[in-house]
Amino acid sequence: MEVHLYIIGTLLMVLALIHIIFPKYFNWKIELQPLSLINRQMMTTHTFFIALTVFLMGLLCVTSATQLIETSLGNKIILGLAIFWSIRLFFQFFVYSKILWKGKKFETIIHIIFSGFWVYLCTIFFTIYFNN
Repeated sequence: MEVHLYIIGTLLMVLALIHIIFPKYFNWKIELQPLSLINRQMMTTHTFFIALTVFLMGLLCVTSATQLIETSLGNKIILGLAIFWSIRLFFQFFVYSKILWKGKKFETIIHIIFSGFWVYLCTIFFTIYFNN
């Protein structure tokens, strides 16, 4: 299972770094302009902290895989990660509108890739939790 945690950790850190391109890719300078200053700043601030949290989750998996698997505290952290990513998987299908990806080739591919990634995370984290 340690190998899976190294893979997950690396992928989470890459995912966190991808957040750097969000403002430009999603054209936030124009798209967020109609929002109030507080809402624009909350959008950018929350994106930063989401990216930071995802990066730190990845770093934890890469640097502490053995402790996550073999210790009581690690097991509790693994359960937290399993719950967190399960909720994210739920949002993928029941909160984000299908209109955002359905019938759009690139967006559909991204939807499938990330759905698979969330399933992988949940599967590994719950497997570790229930096997300890």
